[in-house]
Amino acid sequence: MSSPRHQRELRLPLQAAGRRLDQALAEALPEYSRSRIKRWIDAGQLLVDGRVPRPRDTVAGGERIALDAPDEDAVDPVAQDIALAIAWEDADVIVVDKPAGLVVHPGAGNPDRTLQNALLAYDPSLAKLPRAGIVHRLDKDTTGLLIVARNEPARLTLAEALAARGIHREYQAVCVGVMTSGGKVDAPIDRHPVDRLRMTVRSSGREAVTHYRVIERFRHHTWVRVMLETGRTHQIRLHLSHAGYPLVGDPVYGGRLAIPRGATPALDAALRGFRRQALHAAKLTFPHPRDGRSIDVEAKLPADFLALIAALKRDRDTAKR
Repeated sequence: MSSPRHQRELRLPLQAAGRRLDQALAEALPEYSRSRIKRWIDAGQLLVDGRVPRPRDTVAGGERIALDAPDEDAVDPVAQDIALAIAWEDADVIVVDKPAGLVVHPGAGNPDRTLQNALLAYDPSLAKLPRAGIVHRLDKDTTGLLIVARNEPARLTLAEALAARGIHREYQAVCVGVMTSGGKVDAPIDRHPVDRLRMTVRSSGREAVTHYRVIERFRHHTWVRVMLETGRTHQIRLHLSHAGYPLVGDPVYGGRLAIPRGATPALDAALRGFRRQALHAAKLTFPHPRDGRSIDVEAKLPADFLALIAALKRDRDTAKR
């Protein structure tokens, strides 16, 4: 397998017209930091319509972007026989239902036993594609649906759809606090200036918009449906915490564990035992890369999430008696 690289081709959206190139690229390539994009431009590893640009260039919209740069953080992954739950697949696409605890890509601290290693065993032809065809990512302890392309045309088409916000992702989450209604968080996200493992809301960050709707309320918690307009790192976790409703079990943005006064023993045990963020990628809608038809895929809630919901319902019903 060749050395891992960042390889992307896409067209800038027309609405990017008038913006600086580095700003437009930050929107079109949300998985990469602006500083990394600038390094690639300076090194001649990112071309605009076949030429080497400057970060401050103004774009007209519609330019063709070609990226080919070494992945400084990656290790050369190997195939490993790790069980995968396949939610949907055909000759062009695989949709995986990722379990909690599975890292998506190898990297520092996680050299193997990742989703990428598992995919290489499931379909060895994925070794020909950057990152085994993985189009987007989920945090290690977030469960649910993730798209993998099985060939280069599909990968490029899906990456372009993701950049143009043509892939719709719906999540379910359990938050601390009782919401009166759904809402919207429109707050830019940037890397934390001190703790590089965290993100933060900051005016200098990238645009980030999250919508949430109440599914069910409990005595001290809310079960919500979350829809993303953008796909920033830790977006749902950070935005809901910023709104005052951190996710149950979130070790980074959730604060200290708080057991509600009067909680049933079952709820006490459920909250103490839920050691990951209560977040599940429940639904994906995307245009098929070959013919454009809309593909809808859903993933059932995992067992630990269902057990948490059941404990919250019993606690609420016990309090009403």
